[in-house]
Amino acid sequence: MTDVTVIRNDEQSRYEVRTDGALAGFAAFDRRHGAIRFTHTEIDPAFQGQGLAGRLAADALADAAASGEDIVPLCPYIAKYLQTHEVEGAQIRWPRTTSASAEN
Repeated sequence: MTDVTVIRNDEQSRYEVRTDGALAGFAAFDRRHGAIRFTHTEIDPAFQGQGLAGRLAADALADAAASGEDIVPLCPYIAKYLQTHEVEGAQIRWPRTTSASAEN
């Protein structure tokens, strides 16, 4: 059985998903003005197709929501996850879109 864990690595400003101890991916973040901004999510190609991105997003967002900080989804994966999943207690601050990005 595979052991999957998600930890917050404050030193590198990211949540990490590990499978049997090996780093499988991460969700990078930064903190500003009472908010945690998710900036990038990445799963190593060797671990793709195992549902790890969803597990990473779920656990990272639950932890962020528990902190009481607003969640700002700058990362497209995290934004899509928040549009399709309920995260209990999450206060989401959606980033503003520019007219150029809204047209594309």
